[in-house]
Parts: sequence; structure tokens; C-alpha cells
Amino acid sequence: MKSRYASDKGLTARMTATMFLLGLLYVVFIGVLIAIGLSAAFVLVFAVGLLFAQWYFSDTIALHAMGAHEVTPEQAPQLHGIVDRLCAMAEMPKPRVAIADVDMPNAFATGRSPNRSVVCVTTGLLRRLDEDELEGVLSHELSHVAHRDVLVMTVASVAGVAAGFLTRMALWGGLSNRRDQNTALVGIAVLAVSVIVYAVSFLLTRMLSRYRELSADRAGALLTGRPTALASALQKVSGDMAAIPTKDLREAQAFNAFFFAPALSGGASLASLFATHPPLEQRLEQLAKISTQLGS
Repeated sequence: MKSRYASDKGLTARMTATMFLLGLLYVVFIGVLIAIGLSAAFVLVFAVGLLFAQWYFSDTIALHAMGAHEVTPEQAPQLHGIVDRLCAMAEMPKPRVAIADVDMPNAFATGRSPNRSVVCVTTGLLRRLDEDELEGVLSHELSHVAHRDVLVMTVASVAGVAAGFLTRMALWGGLSNRRDQNTALVGIAVLAVSVIVYAVSFLLTRMLSRYRELSADRAGALLTGRPTALASALQKVSGDMAAIPTKDLREAQAFNAFFFAPALSGGASLASLFATHPPLEQRLEQLAKISTQLGS
């Protein structure tokens, strides 16, 4: 069932292109490993198995990694109330609701489909935002679910991981049986292809991630009709990151592509090419334009 979140043809096109290019890259990489003598059956079973596991268990893995737990309406009535209201407005299935007991103010959504999704907020976010701001953040996260870009990012992010594992298997397993003079050259070739696969998948997922955040900001703001509340939440969350211990931010950076706002350690700056999110100024500028359009 199609939700009432504003459609984004640009996001759909980018997701399709990303998955096609990553799939092509993945096939080429697997072909190289098979060509050097690694068992075709092993490579295919491992590659497909890893992708399936990441897809099927994405919500369980994410919640466990963040130390989050699902909550009932009785345990978190305000949070469930906002999610209920937004899902009714968007005419979409209600996801499960979870809370992670960490001070870092953030939120994320994950799951293999709208019917198997979960939206998670941290206790730090709940303490810092008022109800309108929290609604803006949750509307942003539910937009990811409705547009299915959570699934695409989950599958896309595993390509680099799979390449790393398969490279190790090739070097430690397949190549260990080769004793000819070309072994070193083959090893270098495998490493080179692996680096290329990882680098290209890294750049593709980063570019998609930045666009999908802008898309979710736009769709979330249009659904609630209160872009200023989302802008206020963005400023508050980004500003309060500076008060979070650097160690905690570094530990959370693996989730940056899925977070509402990136966890960046104090004073850190990343080149825009490698960032998971667009600059805060760009997000606020877009929300300001939407506010003007809505006359709010």
C-alpha cells in the first residue's frame, strides 16, 4: 500500500541506480574470485547467505547493536501516540517502537519492509525535544520506512563487508593451495579488486545516504506541515552532540548512515564526499524554503 508521504522520483532513481551498480560490482568481484580458483559454490553460498542474513535480520541486528529494546504503548505512551498519529496521517502500517538507553540524542529506522520495520529513539533524544520536535524527527524516520530506502541502504552497506570477507577467504584459503610463481601476482590482483569494490560501494552508499536524508526531511516536514519543528530538532540535536563524550560518539559512528543526525566527535570534520549526511546548513535551508511555501 502506498503511503501519503510525498513521493520522490529522484530518490527512487538513485536507489535503483545504486542497487544496479552495486549488484554489477558484486557480480564482477565474485567472478574474479571464482576465476582464481576459489570454489564457485562456496563463494555464491557465502555471498548470497550474507546478503540474505543482513536483509532478513537487519532490525534485530540494529537493535542489538544499539542496546535498544521494544516498548509497549503502556511503557511509552507519548512516543506511541506520536507514531500512531503519524502513521494514520501517512496511511502506512505502524512499525514497532524501540528505545535505546543512551544519552546521545538520535533516532533511526530499520527493517526489511514497512510491515517488518522498527523506529528507535534514544533516551537522550526524548529528554531534549518537546513533542512537536519529536514528531518532526519521527516523521523523518517514518519517511525512510515508507520510501523503503532503509532496505536499500541495509543491502547496499553489506557489499563492502562481503568483499572484505571474500578477499580473506581467497587469500587464506584459495591462494594457500597455489604454489606457482603467479601466486603473489594473483594475491595483489585480488586485493586491488577488493579495494576497488569497497571504495566504489562506499562512495555510492554515501551519495545515496546524503540525498535520502534531504528527501526524508522534505517528506517529513510536508506530512506534519511543521518544517520549523523539524528544523528546531535538527539544531538542538546537532548542537547537543558537542556535549556527548568523544568515546561514545566514535562508538556510534558505524550507525551514521542510519541516524537522524550523524555522530561526529568534537572538532571532527569530514569531506563532503565521505559524509553520510548533507551539511546542517543545507538541511535547514531546505526546511526554510518549505516553511515559506507552506506559509508557516
